[in-house]
Amino acid sequence: MLAKRQLGIATLGVLAVAAGARALQRRPATMMRESRSGPHDATVAAARRLNRAAGLIATSTLLDSGVEHYRGMFHNKAMITPLVVSALTLAVSAHGLRDRRKLAHRVRDPVYAAAALTGMVGTGFHIYNIGKRPGGFCWQNLFYGSPLGAPAAVALAGLLGYYSERLRDSEGGRTPRVFGMPAGRALAALTAVGLVATSAEAGLLHFRGAYHDPFMFVPVTVPPIAAALLSETAATHPQRPRRLTHWWLRLTALVGFLGAGFHVFGVSRNMGGWRNWSQNILNGPPIPAPPSFTGLALAGLAALGLIEEHPRA
Repeated sequence: MLAKRQLGIATLGVLAVAAGARALQRRPATMMRESRSGPHDATVAAARRLNRAAGLIATSTLLDSGVEHYRGMFHNKAMITPLVVSALTLAVSAHGLRDRRKLAHRVRDPVYAAAALTGMVGTGFHIYNIGKRPGGFCWQNLFYGSPLGAPAAVALAGLLGYYSERLRDSEGGRTPRVFGMPAGRALAALTAVGLVATSAEAGLLHFRGAYHDPFMFVPVTVPPIAAALLSETAATHPQRPRRLTHWWLRLTALVGFLGAGFHVFGVSRNMGGWRNWSQNILNGPPIPAPPSFTGLALAGLAALGLIEEHPRA
């Protein structure tokens, strides 16, 4: 009876996140009209897609950091910082998703920059936290110390959002460039690095779990292939991105949501299941973490869309 109940919970979780994946994969009609109305409007459409990607990653980091830092009892007052910054990043991303203007926003810009800086500083704090433990950088401390990938995800959300504002600020009628580099290829390369880093973090934690479930191999195989395909696009610069790259990124986006469903099931398998949710959420697999893959996949799709509209980008 208990096993059937747990399976039902997991099924509902998977269906919910799959529906969310489907909704996020749909390109709004307004974005499609913008991409067809002119080259500069296409950069605004790509920027809005990046706002959406940054917002999804910010949601993941907000919830994940909230759980992890609550488990740490916020013993360091600075542990509240990523929660505040992630919440602000989510808010400005939602605003950017609705904003069709062709200029960088004076509020979104500093919030995104603050998120990138917070993520970098947080990574330094987490490295220091692991290094000061007995044994230093050993497997035990990497498994159970401060996760290195969590603050890096905050930085990624900030970088993608800041990148979106640079796209809005690019000059019309010209190939969009960001920091002197072709925008499409640079974004593809940045997304590929983010996918590899996120997959490495998942691989470390799944190694801790001894890969007891075959599905635990999915986040260490599907996203790295997506990163390789994006890297190929950035390096060879085809006139039109490969169809396989499009579909593989969509698969990666779906993997992020399905991973949350599997983590819901993983929490339910702990002693007491969801009746003991206050303890099992803290000690079970992190439910908000996998959708980071979805956010990065959406950023990769934005890069491909930009390259299609601007063949020299």
